[in-house]
Amino acid sequence: MSVPTPRARHARLSLFTAGSASLVLLATACGGSGGASTAAPENFSYLSVTENTTVKTALGTLAKGACKSADDALPLKVETVPQASLDQKLQLLAGQNALPVQFAAGNAPALTQQLAKSGKVADLEKELTSLGVLDQLEPGAVSTIKALYGGKLEVLPYEYNIEGIFYNKKLFEANGLKVPGTWDELVAASAKLEAKGVQPFAASGQQGWPLTRLISGYLYRSLGPDALQKVADGKAKLTDPEYVKAAEEVAALGKKGYFGKGVGSIDYDTAMNEFLSGKAGMLYMGSWALANIADAKQNKVGADNVGFMPFPAVSGGKGSIDQYPSNVGLGITLSSKSFDSKTGDWVSCIAKNYGATALKDNGTISGFKVNTEVKDANEVTTQVRDTISSSQQNVLWFEALFSTKATTVSQTNAASLVSGSMSAKQFMQTVQDALTAQ
Repeated sequence: MSVPTPRARHARLSLFTAGSASLVLLATACGGSGGASTAAPENFSYLSVTENTTVKTALGTLAKGACKSADDALPLKVETVPQASLDQKLQLLAGQNALPVQFAAGNAPALTQQLAKSGKVADLEKELTSLGVLDQLEPGAVSTIKALYGGKLEVLPYEYNIEGIFYNKKLFEANGLKVPGTWDELVAASAKLEAKGVQPFAASGQQGWPLTRLISGYLYRSLGPDALQKVADGKAKLTDPEYVKAAEEVAALGKKGYFGKGVGSIDYDTAMNEFLSGKAGMLYMGSWALANIADAKQNKVGADNVGFMPFPAVSGGKGSIDQYPSNVGLGITLSSKSFDSKTGDWVSCIAKNYGATALKDNGTISGFKVNTEVKDANEVTTQVRDTISSSQQNVLWFEALFSTKATTVSQTNAASLVSGSMSAKQFMQTVQDALTAQ
């Protein structure tokens, strides 16, 4: 499997989820509508990021197989750049009116939106509808993309992750625990595990986001799916009592020791290992962890002993447990300038075949439907796939709509929140101040 290592995969993901990268866009990069003029491409050129090998590998497989006729007419040509250099590269190419046929979208949605406003990005909803393949995208993936890109389908979901809580079935059964349906039940289950000498949660305080994801989870369940959009729109503040309440609930888990000792020094790999070695009962994580779970060398508890549950409901809350936090990793978009019939043939073939190819060859779940039968590596993978297929409305994560500064402040202070060195009110005030200052 050409799936990145946990550290590499997280590094790639966190670059995307960090929110707003530096967006110093030259006027020549996004001004005017010159990018919309057509020019027949000589290749199906694809600009990828060095850190992500999965997409280019899958496209290479398609070029030799299901999409061979499209490749014969318009040969696949891949170029890569380090993800940290992607935004600069895209701005340069846009300024030269030389964007490739297909390219990894910017590290922040704002860059792609700028390019789209200047007419340099293809209207994918229109193009996919015209090709008759819009229905090949999972509705949940479309919902997530539109939430990130101002209501528009500006990227294709070559990767699609939902988030929830992975749990150790064996530990739950041994301690007489059922899957918690509410937050109160989750807290009670944690207390029972702790009393039996089992660490309830594995989490990386060093990265911070596995902790802040719990805050947003609580907010979405208590206040509804628009909880953080209201903050972004200035209609609510993180310092409002109902928002501070979410931080208080997560801080209480830390105060009770449910994240173990020294959570602030725990990195991503260590947290993953704590769960997969059976030292912790639960792990909040995205579906990208399925690669780790399927790896027998990493997973000492066995894939059959891992289950997946949604973030639980909050009693009296406005949210629903079938609203899963999700992301599309680093989305891929297409240039409007070179979207001709040959490009359309490639896109149509990708829409129909990429989902099965990525799943079969790389164990990767995408936002494209799987149209041929692929045997899953384990039961939990099937469970996540079924969840994705049935999901209609998804939500984002805590920092999704934050500035870079607010994202950094949030994630670097998360460990202080759960260790008790910063109160919930202080934490939310600090993040809100960073948001206000943007």
